[in-house]
Parts: sequence; C-alpha cells; structure tokens
Amino acid sequence: MKFGLIPINIGMDSLESLVGLAQYAESLDFESLWTFEHVMVPVEYESKYPYSKDGKMGGGSDNPFLDPLIALTAVAAHTKTVRLGTGVNILSQANPLLLAKQAASLDVLSGGRFMLGAGIGWLKEEFDAMGVPFERRGARYDDYLIAMRKVWSGEVVEHQSDFINWSGFQSYPLPKQEGGVPIIIGGHKGKAFERIAKLGDGWFAPTNDAAGLTPLLERLKAACDDAGRDYNSVEITSMWDYKGGLEAVKAFEDIGVSRLIVPLFTLGRDPVAGIGKLSEDIIAKH
Repeated sequence: MKFGLIPINIGMDSLESLVGLAQYAESLDFESLWTFEHVMVPVEYESKYPYSKDGKMGGGSDNPFLDPLIALTAVAAHTKTVRLGTGVNILSQANPLLLAKQAASLDVLSGGRFMLGAGIGWLKEEFDAMGVPFERRGARYDDYLIAMRKVWSGEVVEHQSDFINWSGFQSYPLPKQEGGVPIIIGGHKGKAFERIAKLGDGWFAPTNDAAGLTPLLERLKAACDDAGRDYNSVEITSMWDYKGGLEAVKAFEDIGVSRLIVPLFTLGRDPVAGIGKLSEDIIAKH
C-alpha cells in the first residue's frame, strides 16, 4: 500500500511551511502529496457539493488556497522522490492546451513524478467567474482528456470538436513519463466509471472505508468489461480518514486499493505531529 497526504496547498502562507511539510513527509516515506483546486471560493453559493451531507465543502472563502500546480512545482524543486498529484484539478473549466503544457512542464521538472487528478467540477459559481459554461461540462471534460493526450504525443496535433479547434502544431517538452502524465479521474457520479474505463489511468475515489468502496468497485469492473478494458490496469486511489488502523488498511488492500490518501485535517490541530504519528502507527508497521 502506498500512502499520501492531502491537501498540502490549503492553509499554507509561506514557502517555508509548504516545503517543510513536504520534506518531512518525504523523510517519513510517504509516497505522494496531493492538492485540491478551487480558483475561488464564493462567500455564499447555491451549488451542492456532492460528497457531504450538507452540500458544503470544508473551509471558508478566506482560507489560503495556493494554486495547485504552482504549489507542486515548489515542492518538486525541494524534494527528490515523493510523487505529486492533483486531487483533483477542475479540468472542465481549464484551458486544455495550457493545462497540458503546465502538466508536461511539471512532469519534466519533477523528474517524472506528476499525476494529474482531474474532475468535472460541481461549483457553478466558479465556472461563472471563470467565464466557462457550466452546461455540457462532462462532454467537454471527455474531449479535453483525449485532446491533451495528443499534445503529449509529440506528433502534430489535429483535434476538431465542439469545444476545440487545434491544427498543425506540436508541444514540447514531452512529459518525462512514458505515455504522458498519468490521468487520475476523480468522483463517482454520473458517467464517472465509463470515463475511467475509457480514458483514465486510475481512479481517485472520494470514500473513506473499504465497505463503502466495494460496491463502487463492482460498478467500475462492469464499466471496464463494457469498454474491453483490463480492470487490473486501473490504479485505485482512495481517501482514508485514518480510522480503523492497520485493519482498515488491510481491508482496502483486500479489495485492490493501491494508494490511500489521508486528509491533513483528520490528523489533529498539529498536522506535523499528526504526520509523524501516522507514519509511526501505519507506515512503519505496514
């Protein structure tokens, strides 16, 4: 089992605090560090966050929220082995050509350590502020994933669709990792499993326990069968709330999870102490 931490870009107000946490986690053999993304957080919003009972995401509109790619670039410059992931970036509201360039650049500068976690998005108020239509964001997301892989191919790019008109260019440098930056598709609503089976290298599951994840994996297996995809080629990453100790870790392993991502806010008021305890209690004994 691989272990990661999320989000390393929220609540950070200096380079020293960000890098210090990242280097400490790397020294304790955490495999990966992850970010959240919101370009802005409305003071009030009507959109419903799909992964909480009250429809609200944690944190306030005034909480320091570093841009994920900039934060990960800073971490890449001050670490050597820890992998870097977005968990997740909101692809449907991004410019796909710019994001493809940024992702490839980060992968090169980190020595092939970047994973692009990508989600469709749920916060209409943010799309409105970005000047991007909220409608058809799922179709736009699918199209962007296909188009970005063309940018990473090194070939002359040709891609015309309802959303993109690209022709006659190449984009270098190419990602360091063979095949391009791994794309980790987030969420389990709507057509998520169909997308994972057809377009993703992995799945970022917004669950906290193996029991809740098991029926979702059955849906993913069915989607892979329908798409002619080897289910075992999909790397499964799950959130974990640090409850249940080593028994919980084994339960995740037994159903095929490869990576557990622990939210920093589950580790107590002192995240540095919490990271140390998590390493001692789980990683060192696993």
